[in-house]
Amino acid sequence: MHVYSAPAKIILFGEHAVVYGEPAIAAPFKTLQAQVTATPAPPGSGLSILGAADGLALHVSLANDRPDNALIYAAQLVLRALGKQPPDLTLELRSNIPIGGGFGSGAAVSAALMRALSAALGNLLSGEALNSLVYQVEQLHHGTPSGIDNTVIVYEQPVYFVRGRAPETFKVGAPLHFLVIDSGVSASTRETVSAVRRLYTADQARYGAIISEIGALVRSARQLIETGSQLEALGELMNANHALLRALSVSSTHLDQLCAVARAQGAYGAKLSGGGRGGSLIALIEPDLAPRLSAALRQAGAAQTWLMHLA
Repeated sequence: MHVYSAPAKIILFGEHAVVYGEPAIAAPFKTLQAQVTATPAPPGSGLSILGAADGLALHVSLANDRPDNALIYAAQLVLRALGKQPPDLTLELRSNIPIGGGFGSGAAVSAALMRALSAALGNLLSGEALNSLVYQVEQLHHGTPSGIDNTVIVYEQPVYFVRGRAPETFKVGAPLHFLVIDSGVSASTRETVSAVRRLYTADQARYGAIISEIGALVRSARQLIETGSQLEALGELMNANHALLRALSVSSTHLDQLCAVARAQGAYGAKLSGGGRGGSLIALIEPDLAPRLSAALRQAGAAQTWLMHLA
């Protein structure tokens, strides 16, 4: 029995604009993990996946080229990439990553499952090959994803990401502390990406300018992160990024209220993280603020909070 895992991810700056070629900054969030256990099964039993959301065992064959179920599709991609038939194997999934929370749950589950299956087949996928396959599953989940989720999750490193380019790792000049907040509201990234696409198509001048402004902001944020100073300025960029995402229609009253609570309690800045209209938020803080801020956010309706260190 072997266990393979993949972390959640947090987008620090640049979500949605990254779909249009602007940069984004993201980091793995290793407090939350997807894990897949691979266990040999009796001869003739085939390949099964346990732990799906509906609680049913999934049986994998190569009969359907593109099934609606993302877990089966992920397994099929590995089998086809390695030229293998389904083995007698049980893959059991466990994850503490909130679904629809903006944490990259789908990419993390796909990466962990693909690692477990490919290892059982004697050819552990890693790096570019794994990233490419996980991205294909992301297309099933999200339609036209940027690729940032799978890249951060597969390589498990903070990245400065521009779609179509090799991801760049970056240095952190001084440790940064973020409170990661689960809003308690599930949301579909596919729907928010499509909503922004409709706005952009209807008025490219207006929404293209907002997207460009987010890109410029991300480049400024990278400079501040690398110098490791000016936390107030970095927090203001987070606030500005949130305002621009609100202009793209992907915030909500609840997210805005949680950001306001974080700022009122002493956070340098706060913004939604991920697809928006629910999901997660992040607040840049001094670490000793975490207990008081967490209590205030839970009182305001947040589901969970975690402290994340970026160094």
